[in-house]
Amino acid sequence: MADNTSSIYTKLEAPLSHITNKATHNQNQFFVWREFLWGAIAGAFGEGMMHPIDTIKTRIQSQALLSGSQSQKSIVQMIRTVWVADGLKGFYRGIAPGITGSLATGATYFGFIESTKKWIEESHPDLGGHWAHFIAGAVGDTLGSFVYVPCEVMKQRMQVQGSRTSWNSAIMKDKMQIKSGPQMYGYYTGMFQAGHSIWKEQGLKGLYAGYWSTLARDVPFAGLMVMFYEGLKDATEKGRQKWAPNFHVDSSFEGLVLGGLAGGFSAYLTTPLDVIKTRLQVQGASASYTGWLDAMSKIWKKEGAKGMFRGSIPRITWYIPASALTFMAVEFLRDHFNEKLDNDSVQEVASLSIEKPKSSFGEVA
Repeated sequence: MADNTSSIYTKLEAPLSHITNKATHNQNQFFVWREFLWGAIAGAFGEGMMHPIDTIKTRIQSQALLSGSQSQKSIVQMIRTVWVADGLKGFYRGIAPGITGSLATGATYFGFIESTKKWIEESHPDLGGHWAHFIAGAVGDTLGSFVYVPCEVMKQRMQVQGSRTSWNSAIMKDKMQIKSGPQMYGYYTGMFQAGHSIWKEQGLKGLYAGYWSTLARDVPFAGLMVMFYEGLKDATEKGRQKWAPNFHVDSSFEGLVLGGLAGGFSAYLTTPLDVIKTRLQVQGASASYTGWLDAMSKIWKKEGAKGMFRGSIPRITWYIPASALTFMAVEFLRDHFNEKLDNDSVQEVASLSIEKPKSSFGEVA
């Protein structure tokens, strides 16, 4: 009887082992998809919180193109201008395409950082460490650009317009170089109307205006940010082990502080690339700049280094808290939900392993 029982248990153990391995395999696969979800939520959260500052940055960077004046408004003056003309809603113009684009790029950024980073470290050990982080961030952001760039075009054009009244009065008051008429894009009432209007007037080229300049800005920015973040985490951990081995740092708080620093450093270094991208996307069909190199050349000749770094303060002011909130949200979601999902998977497999033999031995008895 003992031999029969042992034989039956062995037969049952084989398929149970297969189920356990399959569950573990699916768990590992699902871990990657979780990173896509956490990244999307965190990206949208950061964009929603910091959109008003992004509006000020966009207006400051594009005012020379739209007004044709070298006398530029300061940050305080621009805030006052938006508030007087449009009130609170003026700061939130373009938030719908902004959040949509951040959902996409946040998902691909954090999702591909995990998988790409591991693959690079395993298949190309010589590119491990900071280079692996840089490449992983760049790849993730590049994949998100297919959705992000059209959303960015719609968002920035809506940001510089403000309300219908202020947009029309600005054209008359400042006598913009982009004349009202066939060359000036009309007022956008919302995200879908903006997308339809741009598609109708300029086609796919209009929706992807400044695409290569966006990649030229975002690829180094994304790579630098994750490289700085991982580098700061390594330095913090080494310092903790050396000076305070018993001190525990909450990962969410660590993400808040280190993510903010990484975003601020990366944002400042890539400001000139952001200025070029913004000018190309805001100009519409007027073609003040024929391309990335032309824009860089004209901005440098007319405005110098000051023009290339225009809007750097609001850009940094946006990216420090936005990056801090984004990394904090990702670390929080990882800590609170990854562990719960892992435990649920283990309990499910353990329950399956216990219940099956019991029912089988009952049948034998």
